[in-house]
Amino acid sequence: MKPGPKTLPAVLKQLHGNPGKRRLNDADEPQGVGELWAPPPHFDDELRDQWHYALDHAPPGLLTGTDRGMLIVWVAACVEHARALVEVRRHGQVVKTKDGNAIQNPYLGVMNRQALMMIRAAAELGFSPAARATLGSRAPEFPNGQLASPVRSHSRLAAYLDRKPDKLDPVH
Repeated sequence: MKPGPKTLPAVLKQLHGNPGKRRLNDADEPQGVGELWAPPPHFDDELRDQWHYALDHAPPGLLTGTDRGMLIVWVAACVEHARALVEVRRHGQVVKTKDGNAIQNPYLGVMNRQALMMIRAAAELGFSPAARATLGSRAPEFPNGQLASPVRSHSRLAAYLDRKPDKLDPVH
């Protein structure tokens, strides 16, 4: 493993406007394959909502089917972090045992571990605040002024959603 910062994927360099102005060597870079749109069937409603949120707010064209496992980790960590946070807020950071001893709330450890997992997965997926800040106005826009949704960029999915009787888009 070479020393120094991790090499950014060419797609992130392009989205960031190639700040180093060096030639992008994306020909040798393995590309992700497949579409990424449906959450795993074992996800509950909270996990599915977070999955769709991630797909709707990721930089357009960044995530592929190859990234599915990493996105599952990020989504699960986000939801478990939120659940642990609710318990920490309800009971406080310090709780009392049956014997009356004050200890750290066990949910605080869960919350902190999930936060670390979220941060690590977010860095791998290109979800960091620094990446979003550098995208700025270079992210593709569509006629309605909305940023491109990676879900809508896939023709098979778009065709399926257009055929659905309950239409997922709000009626204008």
